[in-house]
Amino acid sequence: MRLGLFGGSFDPVHCGHLLVARAALEELRLDRLVFLPAARSPFKPDQSPASAAVRVRMLRLALAGETRMEVDDREIRRGGVSYTVDTVRELAAEVASGTTLHWLIGEDHVATLPAWREAAALARLVDFVVIPRPGGTPSEPPPGFRCTALRGWPLGVSSSEIRDRVRRGDPIHHLVPPAVAEVVSGEGLYRDPVS
Repeated sequence: MRLGLFGGSFDPVHCGHLLVARAALEELRLDRLVFLPAARSPFKPDQSPASAAVRVRMLRLALAGETRMEVDDREIRRGGVSYTVDTVRELAAEVASGTTLHWLIGEDHVATLPAWREAAALARLVDFVVIPRPGGTPSEPPPGFRCTALRGWPLGVSSSEIRDRVRRGDPIHHLVPPAVAEVVSGEGLYRDPVS
């Protein structure tokens, strides 16, 4: 079995996340892809994301009808800072023997991999799938890390850009699934500068 793992804040989930997920499913011939919303990202310690419940709800709405994609809220249930190695160890213990785990990572994080918690153990447990960024420069994988770059569709959209657009009163309906846009509007998310 080939299992894709896509961690992040997903604050909010957007069309770029979904396009990347579909590209990974197709290009890597994954059997399944699991979205893993972080309780708190070690890379964004000062960020105050939308509540965990709302982020999970938006993900579930965005993935409605997807048969090979799902949401796993284990990092939120675990609480605290979400470290990839902890999640990968848990999943590796749960899946069938011979399952290959593929962790999706933004191209801008590749150079930082050696600084991740228990990097050497993580490098043994998972293959990294590098998501290209528009205008980005591909990084060589650090020694010991297995990385495959997605050819997919690099789309210049980010969750922080979407939050900024909401604060400015700009439309987001073309950047997020309709159900996610409804939650953002209905919950009044990202209106104040500290969200």
